[in-house]
Amino acid sequence: MALRFIVFLFSAVLFSCSQDVETKQHSAPSAIEKWRAELDLGEAALPFFFELSENQITIINAEERIEIEAIQRKGDSIVIEMPYFDSEIKAKFTSDSTMKGTWLNYSKGKNYQVPFFASTSGLKNRFNVNLETAMSYFGKWETTFSPDTISAQKAIGIFQQSGNKITGTFVTETGDYRFLEGNATDDSLFLSCFDGAHAFLFKAKLNDDGTLEGIFWSGNHWKEPWIAKRNETIELTHPDSLTFLKNGYDKFAFTFPDLDSNLVSLADDKYQGKVVIIQIMGTWCPNCVDETKFLSKLYDKHHEKGLEIIGLAYERASDFQKAVQNVQKHKAVLNAEYDFLIAGNSKKTKAAETLPMLNHIMSYPTAIFIDKKGKIQKIHTGFYGPGTGVYYENFVKEITAFVEELLTESS
Repeated sequence: MALRFIVFLFSAVLFSCSQDVETKQHSAPSAIEKWRAELDLGEAALPFFFELSENQITIINAEERIEIEAIQRKGDSIVIEMPYFDSEIKAKFTSDSTMKGTWLNYSKGKNYQVPFFASTSGLKNRFNVNLETAMSYFGKWETTFSPDTISAQKAIGIFQQSGNKITGTFVTETGDYRFLEGNATDDSLFLSCFDGAHAFLFKAKLNDDGTLEGIFWSGNHWKEPWIAKRNETIELTHPDSLTFLKNGYDKFAFTFPDLDSNLVSLADDKYQGKVVIIQIMGTWCPNCVDETKFLSKLYDKHHEKGLEIIGLAYERASDFQKAVQNVQKHKAVLNAEYDFLIAGNSKKTKAAETLPMLNHIMSYPTAIFIDKKGKIQKIHTGFYGPGTGVYYENFVKEITAFVEELLTESS
């Protein structure tokens, strides 16, 4: 009997130890730690850095810091909800220094997924490539995406460089690729950005003639070739000349539901005798987030002087209440106090049908500036965000002065 009891106790101890090993849980420490993540795009890996503490994660793209407090933890699992966009990362800690999971971008569909991996090791450089030496890529590059095709698009590459570290962006006629960060070698350039809505990866080889030739990936659903050559004087078509009223129209007009399903019109008394900015946007659009931040500050400063702003949200969500939820989140996170209306589907051809007085909807965002008499004074296609440096600084100065001038005019 005594022998049976001893055997029972020994077995129980072994079972308990086995259970402890099997259910050991890994979690991030309370102190802030830097992690290097990769999104597996299939043909290539897109790297980015983030900092993680018990209650917050901060995604790093060059000068940009995206602070995320919507973190859920349960055992080994972590769910990171993106603050601006309808996407999240679901992962498990596979050790105290590694995690593995998936980035899910619901704005592109419930099945849009990209494998995700992160580690606290290998943190020196964003890209793990040979970085002993690096050519200078500093300056402006005349760029063409999808060259020699009907889809060819002109852009300007704007790069800053310190050693083998590269930051910058690409400016197009309809916006920019936000904060890019990466590394350079004597014959190659690598740049990436992850902000929760878009996952951008650029790779290029430096040819003997000084041109760049590479591939651009947007998530795991899109890739295209691009070429570039140095050109410090390159400029694009001015964004104020791309969108305009069609012949036969002299005013802008619409009626759309607000977030409480009440119909709102530009002809409502609230907007009469006011300077009004119409923002054509979508909550899924990173450039729209940048523009909302700018317009929100402009509104707070000048609303009492007679400035009104109306965001026309063209959403990817077909369900009205889901679209409302996305816009409410957009307003709350960005502290945007101006009006937002649910205008329709984000497909540009569909959006254009709701605003038949415009020649097209070329870009999200597009801003329409209307004076106190109801006359359109400017239509600005796209938005150059803070990642564009001097382009953004000049835009802020120009638009602020323009709006202040409109506010001084009589109605």
